[in-house]
Amino acid sequence: MNVIINGRPTPVAPRSTVADIVGSLTDAQGGVAAAVNDEVVPRAAWPRTLVAENDRVDVLTAVQGG
Repeated sequence: MNVIINGRPTPVAPRSTVADIVGSLTDAQGGVAAAVNDEVVPRAAWPRTLVAENDRVDVLTAVQGG
């Protein structure tokens, strides 16, 4: 199955969750946000939020600096 992760078409396993996708992108435990099709998904819902073919998933991480 293919989804669009941060603007790039990406193959993922069927029945992948937002938690699976975030985990494949970062090991960060905090400062991470995720949205599916422009809808923010609360962190508590990541493990039960399935993605579907052609969904747009955006994963954002906070960056410190100055």
